[in-house]
Amino acid sequence: MDMYDNLFSQGCLLNEQVARQIFETFPDGGAVMVIVDREGHYWPSDSDAFAKLNINETTINDICEKIDDGVEPLITQIDEISLISGQLVTDRTNCGYVIIAIPQHSPEKAMANIDLLEIILNQVSLIAKLIEKNNMLYELQMKNQNNLCTANVSLN
Repeated sequence: MDMYDNLFSQGCLLNEQVARQIFETFPDGGAVMVIVDREGHYWPSDSDAFAKLNINETTINDICEKIDDGVEPLITQIDEISLISGQLVTDRTNCGYVIIAIPQHSPEKAMANIDLLEIILNQVSLIAKLIEKNNMLYELQMKNQNNLCTANVSLN
């Protein structure tokens, strides 16, 4: 296996594109969103704020395993941080997971707002689906342009 395979995989590329689009509009302060790929690599919306939360890799792996076991959305409490998590999937790609970390938030508050939190998780997946479709259309357009250029060269 090539050591660079996961860097250029469809899921990894899609996660980075989703992160760029969402994190650009994600508000500073308060909640932190983390996108985790299937190999355990993650992209936080705010690296400094995420580091201050002291959420370790074991916790992230445990969350991902529970989601894989069918617990979704998952609400977990670590110290004074509520973690709300779900899958990040499109029609073609299982990209990984989305975790929303809300400091100073109890599980009861999270449960009271579960409908809103599920909408946010679903919107992240919707954004991933739209980016994936846009990528596919772009690739198709490039192939068609390449075929046209090849056909024109052949005719001349």
